Amino acid sequence: MKICVLGLSGASHEILFSDERLTNIRRLMDLGLYGPLESVFPPTPVPAWMCMTTSQDPGSLGVYGLRSKTDHVYHNSAAPSPASFHAPALWDAVASQGKKSILVGVPPNCPPRAVDGISVGCFLTPDTSQHEFTYPASLGEQVTKLVGEYPIDVKRAPDGPSDALVEEIVNMNRKQWDVVRWLIAGQPWDYFHFVDIGLDRVQHAFWTCFDPQNAQFQQGNPYHQVIPDYYQYLDEQIGTVLEMIDDQTIVLLLSEYGAQLLDGVFAVNEWLVKEGLLVLNEQPLSPTILDQLNVNWEKTKAWAEGYADIFFNVIGREPQGIVPADELELLQQDIQQRLDALTDQNGEPLRLRLHKPGEFYSKVTNLAPDLTIHSDANWSFTDSVGYGVHLLTSDATSGACGHSRQGIFVLFAPNNPLSGEFQGARLLDMAPTLLDLAGYEIPESMQGKSLVAGMEKKSGSGLSESDEKLIHDRLAGLGYV
Repeated sequence: MKICVLGLSGASHEILFSDERLTNIRRLMDLGLYGPLESVFPPTPVPAWMCMTTSQDPGSLGVYGLRSKTDHVYHNSAAPSPASFHAPALWDAVASQGKKSILVGVPPNCPPRAVDGISVGCFLTPDTSQHEFTYPASLGEQVTKLVGEYPIDVKRAPDGPSDALVEEIVNMNRKQWDVVRWLIAGQPWDYFHFVDIGLDRVQHAFWTCFDPQNAQFQQGNPYHQVIPDYYQYLDEQIGTVLEMIDDQTIVLLLSEYGAQLLDGVFAVNEWLVKEGLLVLNEQPLSPTILDQLNVNWEKTKAWAEGYADIFFNVIGREPQGIVPADELELLQQDIQQRLDALTDQNGEPLRLRLHKPGEFYSKVTNLAPDLTIHSDANWSFTDSVGYGVHLLTSDATSGACGHSRQGIFVLFAPNNPLSGEFQGARLLDMAPTLLDLAGYEIPESMQGKSLVAGMEKKSGSGLSESDEKLIHDRLAGLGYV
């Protein structure tokens, strides 16, 4: 049985499950299983999509965010690549049965993942006109011939809502879905997986125009409908794909995380500088990322990277470490006490808690952060310095929209014994569920559980397997089969 996964990056269950205009999505909901989907921590495209396809948490995969460290050298983090992941994924299970996969925009996919089939790069690809973005490489020429320059991501800096940004995102969407339909129709596949990153970009850029609860929202602004209209546009694109596949194909729509209104952005390194835990030789005049800061490592005790990950400058571990290893617990307690004292603009506690990686994951591999800040409220984080304050209403990329740990899923399978709304599904449950329904063996390494584990699957006619066998035996006894 074929599997078609359509990823809607950042889709909000409040929007997707309530908009009656999304007729194709609602048709899948009516025919199948749907509900909220618990994501992983951190709720970011990397590693969330690999967590979904391998059914392993970030600690087990050894990738903790959009930037990963391979050693304790300062300024030595990099974006993960396909080579960063070694656990078997859905396409590996398919390949083990001699079948083909097509991956489009499933991060990380730079350089494009070599699969038994086809893969097209994700938003981490620098420039499709200068870098190979398909596997096999020759496919890139055909893609370019079909749609012109293939847009991996928006190039325009999301510095605020604009007509030009809407046009760029929609143009990206149109070209990517044109390629999706072209591949579905013209190439062999048993597993197809596409991730639409445009939804995430639209929500970050236009959330202040959409959500009346946002402090920056203005009634009657010209971009109020941009986000709902993009959901409707996606629904139309999904409809065209559904027309191309038969009713014996498993279809899964899902988001790796959701969207939520932000209380604000916490500039972690800005705060660490203020507290004297991160020492700079010179202050930046404008927001500057960590790699470009002039840090005095001989006086620095702690710094932040990526999604609120904190690293300690430990003697004997970091090149210029100053914190004794036996004082790390005391330093953690000290930082937590300082965080506990922080309040927002209204005098309310920020409710920021420090956690060790082992508290989130079943195991911790590779180079994990010493601590991660978790927000009990809706705070996002940045590691840049130069804002002048550590609490921001938003930054250049958030647009007052953050990632929540509640995504969505809508699953149609002709043999699925479950239907209707489902509570309690996790991102890690999706891969074993798909393999179970499609008749593949579930790798022992997968940590999630099939939503239909142990249940008798329906046949294509809607009858159970035992009912089908009974009918078959009766017809055989009458000489018809």
